[in-house]
Amino acid sequence: MTGRSHSLALRGLSKYYGSLAAVDDVSLDIPSGSFLTLLGPSGSGKTTILMSIAGFVEPSAGQILLDDADITTLPPDKRNFGMVFQGYALFPHMTVADNIWFPLKVRGVSKANAADKVRGALDLVQLGHLAERYPAQLSGGQQQRVALARALVFEPALLLLDEPLSALDKKLRADLQWELKSLHHRLGTTFIYVTHDQEEALSMSDEIVILRDGKIEQQGVPGALYEKPATRFVADFLGKSNFLTGKVAATEPGRFGYSVGDLTLMQEGAPVHRRVDGTVLVSLRPEKIVLAADRPDTVNAVPGTISAFNYYGSTYHFQVSTEHLGELVATTPAWTCAVEPSIGSAIWLGWQPDASVVVNDR
Repeated sequence: MTGRSHSLALRGLSKYYGSLAAVDDVSLDIPSGSFLTLLGPSGSGKTTILMSIAGFVEPSAGQILLDDADITTLPPDKRNFGMVFQGYALFPHMTVADNIWFPLKVRGVSKANAADKVRGALDLVQLGHLAERYPAQLSGGQQQRVALARALVFEPALLLLDEPLSALDKKLRADLQWELKSLHHRLGTTFIYVTHDQEEALSMSDEIVILRDGKIEQQGVPGALYEKPATRFVADFLGKSNFLTGKVAATEPGRFGYSVGDLTLMQEGAPVHRRVDGTVLVSLRPEKIVLAADRPDTVNAVPGTISAFNYYGSTYHFQVSTEHLGELVATTPAWTCAVEPSIGSAIWLGWQPDASVVVNDR
């Protein structure tokens, strides 16, 4: 089951409800065959964008282009897009096979003529042995696979997925993330995925678009977004981060110093996003901090005291109180943890100048 991939573009897309801008002048290019994720908190506009693409929401302004053809006013049933919802939306009185046949039926394909396509869709999601069961006889993960097969059986131009894994437990979500990514690789269909789950977005996407208040805050490949967030919002929303505010003290080739109280720290790069008063905001990921019983061999080193910790099997998460930087969060692999996980223990935190990044304070 393969088909020609299609590209999609949004040009100045906006959706207003009275004076509220649910989507505000969003322009976006989605290449053919890509896996793009719209990521953001509730109310950021991601689902409104997806429903506009599907044709269920009429934009207030802007264009939606499929392979450069304007489909902004095209009815949903004429767009030939597959859709997978959070709640599966299966017909409870139909068997698995009949649920998958349904989109072919409404397109005028008889059950006999659709048999091979239905069988192929079932094999694609590894559910051929459950063809005659009803949705109530399936697990949540199996129901989601049926919904995927139904959305793919007619070889849609695009596959739109609206938080399809959010109703599943953590382990099943992780398993289906692998399966969805593999499915995308095998089919080559353009996937547009909506989620508020950062791990889902990072693990599956070719590109992530982070939305905030109906606008694009930042977009890019997962690694670049995580390693080089442009704003405090992105650094805080996409993963965890510590934020350090200091005044630029001195610059050197390739790096600069900034002071926090009596402490001077070094940062790689130029002091971009420096405010008028000379202060900068630095984002430091918890996993990029070295924990040590004695002063570590890093350019930046700060003593502290463990105020709390959590054990997650593979990792320890520490909250560490420091004199100049306040409370910092640090994570480390449990099996190589170099400090005693005990509240009140004195430890050191260290990091190199390239471990952190200067971000815009917004």
